[in-house]
Amino acid sequence: MRRALPFIALMAVTAPAFSQIKAAPMSYPETRKVDQVDEQFGVKVADPYRWLENDVRTDTEVAAWVAAENAVTNAYLATLPGRDIFKARMKQLLDYERFGVPVKKGGHYFYSHNSGLQNQAELFVRDTLHGEGRVLIDPNGWSKDGATALAEWAPSEDGSKLAYAIQDGGTDWRTVKVLDVATGKVTADTIEWVKFSNLAWRKDGSGFYYSRFAAPAAGAKFQALNENQQVYFHKLGTPQSADAMIYATPEHPKYGHQVQVTDDGKWLVITTTQGTDNRYQITVIDLTAPTPTPRTIVKGLENEWSLAGNVGGNFYWVTNKDAPRAKVVAMNLFARSASPPITELVPEDKSVLEGASIIGGKLVVEYLADVKSEVRRYTLDGKADGVVALPGIGAAAGFGGAADDAETFYSFTSFATPATIYRYDAATGKSTVWAAPKVAFDPAQYSVEQRFYASKDGTKIPMFVVKRKDVIGPAPTLLYAYGGFNISVTPAFSATRIAWLEQGGVLAVANIRGGGEYGKAWHDGGRLANKQNVFDDFIAAGEYLKAQGITTKDGLAIQGGSNGGLLVGAVTNQRPDLFAAALPAVGVMDMLRFDRFTAGRYWVDDYGYPAKEADFRTLYKYSPYHNVKGGRAYPAILVATADTDDRVVPGHSFKYTAALQAADIGDKPHLARIETRAGHGSGKPTDKVIEEAADNWAFAATWTRLAVKPVK
Repeated sequence: MRRALPFIALMAVTAPAFSQIKAAPMSYPETRKVDQVDEQFGVKVADPYRWLENDVRTDTEVAAWVAAENAVTNAYLATLPGRDIFKARMKQLLDYERFGVPVKKGGHYFYSHNSGLQNQAELFVRDTLHGEGRVLIDPNGWSKDGATALAEWAPSEDGSKLAYAIQDGGTDWRTVKVLDVATGKVTADTIEWVKFSNLAWRKDGSGFYYSRFAAPAAGAKFQALNENQQVYFHKLGTPQSADAMIYATPEHPKYGHQVQVTDDGKWLVITTTQGTDNRYQITVIDLTAPTPTPRTIVKGLENEWSLAGNVGGNFYWVTNKDAPRAKVVAMNLFARSASPPITELVPEDKSVLEGASIIGGKLVVEYLADVKSEVRRYTLDGKADGVVALPGIGAAAGFGGAADDAETFYSFTSFATPATIYRYDAATGKSTVWAAPKVAFDPAQYSVEQRFYASKDGTKIPMFVVKRKDVIGPAPTLLYAYGGFNISVTPAFSATRIAWLEQGGVLAVANIRGGGEYGKAWHDGGRLANKQNVFDDFIAAGEYLKAQGITTKDGLAIQGGSNGGLLVGAVTNQRPDLFAAALPAVGVMDMLRFDRFTAGRYWVDDYGYPAKEADFRTLYKYSPYHNVKGGRAYPAILVATADTDDRVVPGHSFKYTAALQAADIGDKPHLARIETRAGHGSGKPTDKVIEEAADNWAFAATWTRLAVKPVK
C-alpha cells in the first residue's frame, strides 16, 4: 500500500552561515506614483498605484513593471541555497500515482488520474469496477506550457457521452466540449462564456443544462464584473446560438444560478445565490409536466438548502434554517402549496453537518467533529443506522451516486496520508480500497497533534501541529490559515509540505474563525464587523507556537492564499515583529475596491460593502494595501500572484507590493513573484506547482534559519 524508505539521511552541503544572510538593502524597480485621492465619508484615501490595476495583457506599462519585478525576484531567489534541494525533492515526492473519486454512470467508472509528474491529470474510464482503465481525455497536449487544464466534467446518464470544460491558463472562464465515450471522438458541440457552472445532463442524454454570462466587452474578459448569469439548455448537435434559455433573473443582476437534474431525471433544481454565503433560493421545474414551468419553493436567500436527493416528490435537503450547524429535512413537492411541508429527519448535532446524499436507499451524512470527518447512516425516515468506519483521523469526501445503487466511493486523507480512494457498499456497510498511492516517504515518521489555544478574547481555537517524530524542541515553523467564507480547513496531504517537514520544519494549521469548522456562529465570528477576530486568532496562534516552544524566537513563517493572502497581509501590518517571513498568495489586498472586478462583488457577504460607511471604516482599518506603515521592521515577504488570475485580479498584489517597496519597513526583501499563464490556483500545471513551492520554502527557510540539506 505504501512504500517505506530507509532511514532518511541528511547530507551536509556547503551553505552560507546564517550570519551571512543578514539583510542588505534591496534595489527595487521604480514604481510610478499618481496623485489619486478618493474621499469617502470624510476620509481622504490615497491610491498612488491605481494604474497597476490595469490589465497586464493590454497595458504595456504594467507589463514592463511586472517584468522588472520578476527580474529582481528571480535574481534574489537564485541565491537561496535550499531552492534546488527543495525542487529536486518535490519532484520525487510528487512522482506518485494519484486518483480522483470515481463517478459511475451506465456501468462505466469515470475518474481523474495523474501518473505522477504529468502537468495535468487525465480523465480515465473503466468499463467494469476493477477493469483496465483507458485514457478518455489527456489535456497535456492541449498547450505547449501545460497550462491548459481539464476542469469540470460530467458523463451522461448511460455513460455514452461526456461533457467537459477546458480551462486555459488558470482563468475561471470555461469552454465546454462533448465527446463520445466509446470512440473518444470530440463532437462539434462547443459552448463559450461559461463560468461558475455545473454541467447537468438530461436523463435521455439529448443535451445538458449549464450556466453562463454574456460575452464581456472587448478587452474586459479578465476584469469585468460577472453579472446576469443565466441557465441554458444545450441540445446536442446544435450550435450554441440555438440553446434555450431556461431561467434568468434580469431584475436581480447580481443573482447567480447553479443547476442540477435529480437522479430520476424528473426534476430540474436551480439554486440561486447572490454572494458567497450559503443563503439560497430554490426553484424547481417538473420536467415531466406538459409545460415545464419554474416554481420557486424556497424564497428569500436566507438559509442553506443543499439537495441530498429525492425519491419521487419527496426531496431531502441539508439546511441551516433554525439549525446553525445544519440538519436534514424532507420536503414533499407534490403538495402544491406556496411553501411545501417540511419534516425534520436528522436534527442538529453538536458536530457540523457538512453534506448528505442518498445511496442504496440510505442517507449518508457527513459531519465535521473538531475539524475531523465522521460519516453516519440514517434510514430515509431519519432513524440512526450506524456509521461509515473511516480508516483514521482525517478528512473524507465523496459519497456521490444514485439513490437506488448501494455502491459509492470516497477519498480519505490526512496530513501524512495521501488520498486513498475507497469503495463503500451501503448494503453491507463495508469499505474496500479501490486505489491507493505509493509514496516516496514513510508516513510513520510523522506525528499529527491537535491542540487548542486561547485567542485574544478567550475563544478556544483548534490547531494542528505536524512534524517529524524525531524533531524535539523549537524548530522553524510554517503557520497556515484561511479564516473566511465558511470554508473549513481540514487535514489534507500535500507532497510539497512533506518537503518542508522532511527538513525538520514544523507545519501548523490554525482553524481560525471565519471558517465553517463549528458552523454558522464560527463563520459569523470572523466576518464583516468581526473580521478582526480572524487576525487576532492568527496572531494568537503565532504567540502560542512561540510560548509553547514549538517554534524558535525568530523562526515563524506564515502562509495563506486568496482570503488567506488578505489574512497574511493584514497580520503582517499589525504584528510585523511576530513573523520572520510572510508568504501571501493571490490575496485580496485592496479592501476598498475588491467589489469592482470579476467575482469580487460576491465577497460582500464576508467583507461588507465599501460604499457603506460602517463597512468602509472596518475595511479601511485592516486593508493590507492601505495600512503598510513605515518606521517598523517588517518580515521578509514574498508576494505571489499570476497574470491570468480573474478571481482575485493581480492588481491587488501589484499595488500591495509597490506599497511595501516604497515604505521604510527595513532591509529584508519584499518581493513579488508573478506567474505567467496561471490563475488563482486551479489548473496550475505540476511543474509550476513545484517551482512556486520550492521558491516559497527556500525563502521561508532562509529567514526562519531552517538548514536545508539534500534528502537521501
